[in-house]
Amino acid sequence: MRMVDIIEKKRDGAPLSEQEIQFVVKGYTSGDIPDYQMSAFAMAVFFQDMTTDERAALTMAMVESGDQIDLSKINGKKVDKHSTGGVGDKTTIALAPLVAAVGVPVAKMSGRGLGHTGGTIDKLESIPGFTVEITNDRFMELVNENKLAVVGQSGNLAPADKKLYGLRDVTATVNSIPLIASSIMSKKIASGADAIVLDVKTGTGAFMKELDQSIILAKAMVDIGNSLGRKTIAIISDMNQPLGYSVGNSLEVMEAIDLLRGQGPEDLRELCLSLGSEMVVLADKASSVKDARTLLEDAIASGAAIEKLKTFIEAQGGDSRIVDDYSILPQAQYEINVEADESGYVAGIVADKIGKAAMVLGAGRATKDAQIDLGVGITLKKKIGEAVSVGDTIAVLHANSENVDQVINMVQGSYTITEEQPQKRPLLYETIS
Repeated sequence: MRMVDIIEKKRDGAPLSEQEIQFVVKGYTSGDIPDYQMSAFAMAVFFQDMTTDERAALTMAMVESGDQIDLSKINGKKVDKHSTGGVGDKTTIALAPLVAAVGVPVAKMSGRGLGHTGGTIDKLESIPGFTVEITNDRFMELVNENKLAVVGQSGNLAPADKKLYGLRDVTATVNSIPLIASSIMSKKIASGADAIVLDVKTGTGAFMKELDQSIILAKAMVDIGNSLGRKTIAIISDMNQPLGYSVGNSLEVMEAIDLLRGQGPEDLRELCLSLGSEMVVLADKASSVKDARTLLEDAIASGAAIEKLKTFIEAQGGDSRIVDDYSILPQAQYEINVEADESGYVAGIVADKIGKAAMVLGAGRATKDAQIDLGVGITLKKKIGEAVSVGDTIAVLHANSENVDQVINMVQGSYTITEEQPQKRPLLYETIS
């Protein structure tokens, strides 16, 4: 088997066999296939696409390139949740204890963030003492005891994907549905879950800006998951403005806690209940999404969800007093108002710009080695559809410097204000199963 023949075959639009795809992935991971040939292969896939069988084979070949997590010691059906990423997306911090409170085992492997804010682990580590540095055995013990634990993602999970992504990033082949879908799903499959719920974002703060492309990506990932024996469901959710009101690590932890107390933003609550309901059904804890939603709403109302969060924090070394006393969390030194410079209605918020503004404050990493300031961030005071007048506070900057003129301009520039009130956007567009 020769790489040049496989490139030519895919260039001409013919489907590749499972053996050919394994040859490509193994050869590239080992270094036997050079970057220039893999670049040609990626470009051929970019233009010629892949069949469902090819996508599944590519995903599985990347899974087999590294560690595969065995969660068989954990009792019950393990359901994972994955978000394609957005601004203010603190869903996991609220969702994991919420579904664990109704008996669904959540064995979550998460990563650190690169971009506008930290990842789930960075946000959790804003809780004093909290650690994800636990052994695999302890990780599984905690899930069996408490139904919930979070650890850092293995460094050797789907290494072929990591190597290929680095190449795609410099060869203009990132935006390819089969390559994106297999990249995401390889890590989910390797993580050992029995079933997967995907939160696929669409809009200005999402990887996929257009709804039709988000739907295509979601269907591709659902097809891969189901063809590899993992029941997979995707929900398309809106990211044309940040989720909730807070963007920043400790700020997002506070907002997640608010939700579990029965408060918090309506959009975050609705998304968590929708994703959680699918997880509860896939875990066989309810026979319908409607029944699952009732269980979750009851867990919030009874206080079971907030108690589960406290147990989770304590079990991983964190200070659970933060649930009742936010002052224990990292706090920024200054709160600086951002004012509207015109009157009307908020018609749009470019979520990406809000995210970048938060990163300038220090809430995210521009490089992998950069340090995050866990206390800084942005709290939105006006969202799409709300009326504003000149001088109204549209956002509050939580900063550790008073020199924030650039950030003020970025936030003001992310808002579009019009004379007419815009139509309300849906939060959830489609469920794909």
